[in-house]
Amino acid sequence: MLKQLILENWKSFRYAELPLDPLTVLIGTNASGKSNVVEALEFLKRIVQGEKVEVALAGDKRLPSIRGGIEWAAYQTETKFTLKVVVQFENDSSDYIHSITVGTKPFPHILENYTLAREDTASDQKNDASYFLHEHTYEYNLLQKKLDVMNFSFLDDGESQVEITLNEILKYIENIFILNPIPSKMRDYVKVSEIYESDASNMAGVLATLPEKNKAEIEATLSRYIKDLPEGDIQKVWAEKVGRFGTDAMLYCQEEWKPGHITEIDARSMSDGTLRFLAILTALLTRPEGSQLVIEEIDNGLHPSRAELLVRILREIGSKRKIDILLTTHNPALLDALGPEIVPFVVVAHRDKETGESQLTLLEDIENLPILLASGTLGRLATKGAIEKSLSDNK
Repeated sequence: MLKQLILENWKSFRYAELPLDPLTVLIGTNASGKSNVVEALEFLKRIVQGEKVEVALAGDKRLPSIRGGIEWAAYQTETKFTLKVVVQFENDSSDYIHSITVGTKPFPHILENYTLAREDTASDQKNDASYFLHEHTYEYNLLQKKLDVMNFSFLDDGESQVEITLNEILKYIENIFILNPIPSKMRDYVKVSEIYESDASNMAGVLATLPEKNKAEIEATLSRYIKDLPEGDIQKVWAEKVGRFGTDAMLYCQEEWKPGHITEIDARSMSDGTLRFLAILTALLTRPEGSQLVIEEIDNGLHPSRAELLVRILREIGSKRKIDILLTTHNPALLDALGPEIVPFVVVAHRDKETGESQLTLLEDIENLPILLASGTLGRLATKGAIEKSLSDNK
């Protein structure tokens, strides 16, 4: 699983480390750097998928641009940036670090691109013994497996153990999925598809193309959870292929408007909150196990009274399917629903009052946190801006 993200001279960050846990919550005011963190993960995924640097930053007809494009990718006057992810496997004492350094001038290009393993000592402390699994200075195509691998240890089938490990590491990065549901795009008929779009526009197409048994299980789970959302009005949710050739799909649901009276409607009549809720659940239920799911402003369009339900679902399904979740939020109700046990997994994005650079601070590392929490809940503190004020005062 992804264990940590490291940012060096990336956009508004000079240097920052983001720990990644089964459920990580990133909070902070507007323009604090939260979206820059998310875009770092998006950029890494694009590179691992084989996109050229210029396309990964500036976008093209297929991909939207990273905000600011090439010009604002590096911190202020810097002309290069480095992004790293730390990966850890189960029952493995090593940390695997994948790093990419990109120069932005005179044109965008990769300066360094490597993966290394850093082993633990008997005392469980990191030492300096690192060995490279992979290193080169050119862009690579993962699908073609053009890998310059060191430390070959060939297995019977001719594939090296190092290459197998490297492919697993890159797969974790490739399985980062950034979800930003846009309800207005989810209401139309869509093409059937196996690849879930980041805006959830083709949710119906993905559900409709699932194998029959898997489809029935997922739709039953969606129906079970959605019943608690709009006061129990929705009784069932499903997707169907439509059209003469069955190449399109639509999302449907049954609503009980009054006792004993069931009405079927399609996505065109569903509320924004319902569609966003279903989009999040669908991602949790259809992404490959071991994925990193990133959801910006997860509570958009969701009534505050449903925050606790959403948190429970994230924890239940994420834990069951081994999907790690990074979410950003401003919602005080959601922060309160997370409960005090989430404190070690809350990270605050904020600006240094002198340099203006973005920084990431673990909530539990704030010196006067006990005093802050004694004065109110996490949601209340966020509403008052007390957390950011405390960080600024401690400088």
